[in-house]
Amino acid sequence: MTADDRIRTVGEQAALARIIARLTPADAAVVGPGDDSAVLAAGGQTAITTDTMFEGGDFRLDWSTFADLGTKCVTTNLTDVAAMGARPTALVIALGVLADTTVEQLEQFADAASAALAKQAPGVGVVGGDLSVSPTTTIAVTALGDLEGRSPVLRSGARPGDAIVVCGELGLAGEGLRLLLEGTPPDDLRRTHPREMQAHLAPIAPVAAGAQLARLGATSMLDVSDGLVLDGFRVARASAVRLDFDRAALDSYDAPLESVLYGGEDHALLATVPADAVERVLSELGSDARVVGSVEAGEPQVTTGGQPLEERGWDPFTR
Repeated sequence: MTADDRIRTVGEQAALARIIARLTPADAAVVGPGDDSAVLAAGGQTAITTDTMFEGGDFRLDWSTFADLGTKCVTTNLTDVAAMGARPTALVIALGVLADTTVEQLEQFADAASAALAKQAPGVGVVGGDLSVSPTTTIAVTALGDLEGRSPVLRSGARPGDAIVVCGELGLAGEGLRLLLEGTPPDDLRRTHPREMQAHLAPIAPVAAGAQLARLGATSMLDVSDGLVLDGFRVARASAVRLDFDRAALDSYDAPLESVLYGGEDHALLATVPADAVERVLSELGSDARVVGSVEAGEPQVTTGGQPLEERGWDPFTR
């Protein structure tokens, strides 16, 4: 890093040109980055989501590289679109960075974002955004998705008799955070606990599973970002049902039960599907999908083996 590479020296236009050159075009883009607005070729209903990440509250620069942040901001938004049953089509990213941030760091961010899109949602690209100088590093992402003629899959459709299916990992991200908070240097943890570090710092999720689950008849779905139990309560209340998790299924994950239940930032997809669709769901989604419980009639509650679970999880407003 040299002083000449800092954005305070390079300037906005030169920095943007270097970033845009590294972004993958979106198949849906009629007009991409460079004009006042992007233009997308849109058909039917569009799912839209926005997420903001702040240094200190959502990430720490002594833990995360700019490449990590590029991956994480893409994944957290893709899974929100996927949870509606939509196929992601495009992203818009606004970055507020310190004046001493280097263009090389921004290029690392762009490269990682493009790689994460190629891996999780081929054909999706960053079609626009904003770059500004800020006293705190901030990332705001808006993601769009095409419902492809289907109705959106809401949290409110779970029905008694449905099976509960999770696509993706549970607990590893929470374990990664726990290890980082213990004070071990991140570089050491990347060597000794690579899966936990990737899950927390640079997650990759089965994004395509969202549209697949919708096609296969999922009755409800959401992105597990605040912990399985806390997000499970959201489905239970919206659908006026009880979610009962199977302890043996929860124990099959590669993380302690506490993190599986309450860790947060997993970005797995939690879905409910009719019992007669389970076999096909597992066949088409393969090892990404696991049946972890069932939907029961009753007051909104989350249980395991019929025993109530404490309603808690990741809540940044109470941290």
